[in-house]
Amino acid sequence: MIVFEGSPTPMVRTGEFEVASRRIAARAFPYAGEAGAARFRFDPAERRFLSRSAEGTVLAGPHEPDLWRTALLRGPAGPVLVGPCSGGEEIHGSYRAVFSALFVWFPGLERPDARLAAAVARGIPSGWLLPLVPGWTATPEAIEEAVRAAAADGAGFLAPVPLADDGQVRRIAVEAASAASPEAAEGIFERIHHGGSADELSQAHERLRDECVRAGLVTVPPRPVGLRESARNAAASGRLEERAQAVRGDEHRAALLHAAARWIDESGRDLVAIVREGNFGKVFPFGDDIAHEAEDALLAKP
Repeated sequence: MIVFEGSPTPMVRTGEFEVASRRIAARAFPYAGEAGAARFRFDPAERRFLSRSAEGTVLAGPHEPDLWRTALLRGPAGPVLVGPCSGGEEIHGSYRAVFSALFVWFPGLERPDARLAAAVARGIPSGWLLPLVPGWTATPEAIEEAVRAAAADGAGFLAPVPLADDGQVRRIAVEAASAASPEAAEGIFERIHHGGSADELSQAHERLRDECVRAGLVTVPPRPVGLRESARNAAASGRLEERAQAVRGDEHRAALLHAAARWIDESGRDLVAIVREGNFGKVFPFGDDIAHEAEDALLAKP
């Protein structure tokens, strides 16, 4: 039995997170507690599997929007990741922002087809996040299956999320993979703990990208645009985030691109005028080549 208890205060965590190559400024947890029907859950921000119990207590709420608004305003500017959420609730749009619905899927987990269809019907850009695990979801067969299923469900994107590089993370990933494919448990253990080279994961990324192109899917979720945010600022931040994914093998370069996206998010003003005046390079602190890329995005037609 799962017991839901009301939480008197919003559960919000601020800081720098990345989800499927998108910068996230804060996380809001409408539900907190590792209990549910599915034995495992994958957290795309922490990039790890979490073991869940069939019974337990889950904190929910509060229900007052003003409390959440106040809590979120204390954090930095930028997109907010909301979730995990209850699978029993419908997804509703918001008149205050344009957002994307992200559904995590991996073998052994029920596909989010009905919830995804409900979100798409409301005009919400929706798709899957796929934990990319060596020897399990990163194999050619698993990638092909995921792309076929995501396209069949009506997903607009299928974004890979690699595991965090940590022994405890790998241990629980082995449990999740073995539960989904008990017949291959021994081989999965070897691949997750002793395989997963950078070259192998890079090839898996490329394979997924190629398969998604053929299926009409993209591998990065759409970036949400806030009510008070310049659409062109958001487009520039999004372009830099996508460039960070393309150079993920160069951690320093990727970190610079994400920092530049954060700078644009927190600028608090429409940067197009500064670009047109020829002064963008004077105030942008991340080098000329990144500045030129940001300028191109700022001046592009929406």
